[in-house]
Amino acid sequence: MEIILSQEVANLGFKDDVVIVKNGYGRNFLIPKGLGILATISAKKVLAENLKQRAFKEQKIVDDANKIATALKGLEVKLSAKVAEGGHKLFGSITTIDLAANFAKAGQTIEKKYITIIGGSVKALGKYTAQVRLHRQVVVDVIFEVIAE
Repeated sequence: MEIILSQEVANLGFKDDVVIVKNGYGRNFLIPKGLGILATISAKKVLAENLKQRAFKEQKIVDDANKIATALKGLEVKLSAKVAEGGHKLFGSITTIDLAANFAKAGQTIEKKYITIIGGSVKALGKYTAQVRLHRQVVVDVIFEVIAE
């Protein structure tokens, strides 16, 4: 079943993407929740026209995302955390919430749902990488370091 997404759906696609899903997922989840519509021939034509009209605006958004990406690459991110005595193990963990707060202090407001820490949450000292998705075409890797408090 082909569905045109009307909102971003995690692990499936972005708004206005045409995706193929199983019938039950489309009929029982995506369409009733307003996350997508059935991709009929007329709906695809309307989508193509809308995408054509939005192409210019989309380019400006991509340019802004690239500016933010270069600013994020230039950031030196150091997060401090409490550490167990004589070890490298943290009390708790460093998550996307902590990274989003650190970016906000640096003047870059990024929602935590757009940040992914490669390898999951951080539970030890060291250097790690996080992916920040600013746009469907702009994804930047940010290296951050966890240091002892």
